[in-house]
Amino acid sequence: MKNVIEVENLTKKYKNKKAIDHLSFEVHEGEILGLLGPNGSGKSTTINCILSLLNFNEGSIKVLGSEMSPNAYDIKRQIGVVFQDVAVFDELNVYDNIDYFCGLYIKDKEQRKKCIMEAIKLVGLEEFVKYYPKQLSGGLLRRLNIACGIAHQPKIIILDEPTVAVDPQSRNNILDGIKALRKKGATIIYTTHYMEEVEILCDRVIILDKGKVLAIGTTDELKELANIEEKVTVEIPQLSKEKLKEIKNFPHVDSISYQNSTLSITYKKGANNLVNLMDYFKKESISYTKIYSERPTLNDVFLELTGKDLRD
Repeated sequence: MKNVIEVENLTKKYKNKKAIDHLSFEVHEGEILGLLGPNGSGKSTTINCILSLLNFNEGSIKVLGSEMSPNAYDIKRQIGVVFQDVAVFDELNVYDNIDYFCGLYIKDKEQRKKCIMEAIKLVGLEEFVKYYPKQLSGGLLRRLNIACGIAHQPKIIILDEPTVAVDPQSRNNILDGIKALRKKGATIIYTTHYMEEVEILCDRVIILDKGKVLAIGTTDELKELANIEEKVTVEIPQLSKEKLKEIKNFPHVDSISYQNSTLSITYKKGANNLVNLMDYFKKESISYTKIYSERPTLNDVFLELTGKDLRD
């Protein structure tokens, strides 16, 4: 597949600390690439280096086959960026906001008008073109922010947590819009902390931490990396510490927790874990209301690779 972005041996230092540590990856044409990582993992620094908003110490970045640089305006015209913080003009209405940002790239008025209307339709703002930002809900503001970033119809779109703090309806609208952008031929880099969005949208995923790639692949490929074969969840009203300890010592158990009347068990391997657990409950006369088994999720993989400690 053709690469539209190539990052090779990228290193960015702040004093004696490496924010990016010899990072290498490619972004394929027409894909949605999920860029994941805990706070401080290097996602934002990587994006800012790709956009040539930051100088870096080592490595190279090619975008659309050419070396990226602060003065590479011909390349930058092909990139649309939607940052997490909403950046629109309060004194301009919806249409004029999109017109302003689109006008930075497209000077022809008729062409620009067509692009603006397509962007408005894509994010579902047809009824709000004369509204000012202060009149919009949080979800509508997010959709306006996206329209401003993609109205000039760039080949590459970088979306930095575009669904933060929005209602489910707005989130679905945004996700549908992202799918539509990909269908039109855009290549998308997508950052988020919502793993279910990644599973819905992304063709491939990169997990970063401490400026390095921990894993890269499809969601199914990443799940194969998890040191977890099975997760069992049981709704159980009462479970003594003694019984919990016995279950923890079952074969193949990797971890166990019991909170709010819910028992969660992860197994490293084994084919009859659920059956053995149910047999134990029957033998010990332990009653439960619900029990189910599932394969590890992308969230499980993420936590296993990056750890469960809180990040600043």
